[in-house]
Amino acid sequence: MKYKVHKLNVKLGRESDVLEDFLNNLKGEVIAIIPNVTTLFLCYGAKVNSISIVEKIK
Repeated sequence: MKYKVHKLNVKLGRESDVLEDFLNNLKGEVIAIIPNVTTLFLCYGAKVNSISIVEKIK
């Protein structure tokens, strides 16, 4: 089995359609979706910069 890792730069609050289109166009099976989260100041929470998507290719 071969695996391929894709990196998608999105802001989840505004670009959910981009993520949906990307996932629908994959040819293999999605194994994992891993967000890259950076923390802001203590009272402001966190922000997602990019998403890594692991795809299993046949």
